[in-house]
Amino acid sequence: MRRTALDAYIARKAEIDMMLARLTALSDDHFGVGPDEINWGHVGTLAHYAELLKRITDSAFKEGEHAE
Repeated sequence: MRRTALDAYIARKAEIDMMLARLTALSDDHFGVGPDEINWGHVGTLAHYAELLKRITDSAFKEGEHAE
């Protein structure tokens, strides 16, 4: 079967939607960390996640280094 650009686009979008749903669920669960367990390592982990997500949102919304 010959795959079209539309097929590939829809597959990639579904992949992103699944990742976003998983991240949302993990965030709703406070990234699996209870309030009495939080330490600076957890803060660093969230800072790393935020940095990676900012790179994506900056690119998607043409902000930061991707601003026109």
